[in-house]
Amino acid sequence: MATLDEKISFGDNVRHIIETPECTVFQLLDESGEGTMTLYNIFDGAYMMVNDMHLTSCVSHFKQHDGSQLLCIDHCREGRIENEIADGAYCYLQEHELRVDNRHHHSGPVSLPLCHYHGITLTFDLPPATASLKGFFGGFSVDLYALADKYCDDARPFVIHSNPGIEHIFSELYHVPQKIKADYLKVKALELLLYLDALEISDAKEARPYFYKSQVEKIKAIHALITADLERHYTMEALAERFQISLTAMKTCFKEIYGDSMYSYLKRYRMNVAASMLRQSPDRSVADIAGAVGYESPSKFATAFRQVMGQSPMAYRKSFF
Repeated sequence: MATLDEKISFGDNVRHIIETPECTVFQLLDESGEGTMTLYNIFDGAYMMVNDMHLTSCVSHFKQHDGSQLLCIDHCREGRIENEIADGAYCYLQEHELRVDNRHHHSGPVSLPLCHYHGITLTFDLPPATASLKGFFGGFSVDLYALADKYCDDARPFVIHSNPGIEHIFSELYHVPQKIKADYLKVKALELLLYLDALEISDAKEARPYFYKSQVEKIKAIHALITADLERHYTMEALAERFQISLTAMKTCFKEIYGDSMYSYLKRYRMNVAASMLRQSPDRSVADIAGAVGYESPSKFATAFRQVMGQSPMAYRKSFF
């Protein structure tokens, strides 16, 4: 059985760390963090990779070897990933979304705006996978080449947002009992192919905005500014004027990159910083911590903390000491 790394290369920042009869584990190393990718052979030409990334950015050196024809299906369980695609545009894959592409635009800068990404990639190497499928059930009905034509007919990935049927399929892939894993992965891969084959594109594809480098760089600069000093507060209008971006574009692009409105994101960010302070500085007063994350009123801080963390600041602190 051919292995996936005979068809592609990941580059110098990815290395093998474990190889067993069941799987191969790769490690991605970058200055901003690291990640692991655990690869399983499902059947000849079909592979599943479990991705667990904890970093802010890296460069993908992904390269297909001559003659390889891939159909790749990515599912994001947690986090968010940003890829630069054709013409300097950026696309995002967020929680509970599925992306189908041929990996023609998979090399280059990659960013994880939330500093983590967890998901699964199913990859089909079309020639051997097609041959394998002919042996299932006396001939499997899905034509992989037709499926690739259906979903990969342009330069941009096909993204499906929060589909219950797809969520059901992938939710079971994240928790497979070891003793049945080999056969179970085959069954789930075939189920996913059948589902995508039957899915009507007009009902599935969501018109997602794409943002260009100049916009993305401005939003990331805004993010750096508003998170650098949490005691300071900025109005939306002041930020838009300072970074020379329209208010509407700023709001839309920020939500696409970071997964929430600027107000809600910053509120959660402040509360998570406060939670870290409550754990790490047991003698520091709640009022002092409230001020450090931009709240002059301890009572308003306590209300916001409860909304985000599910309990009061004092109850949260007591749970650690």
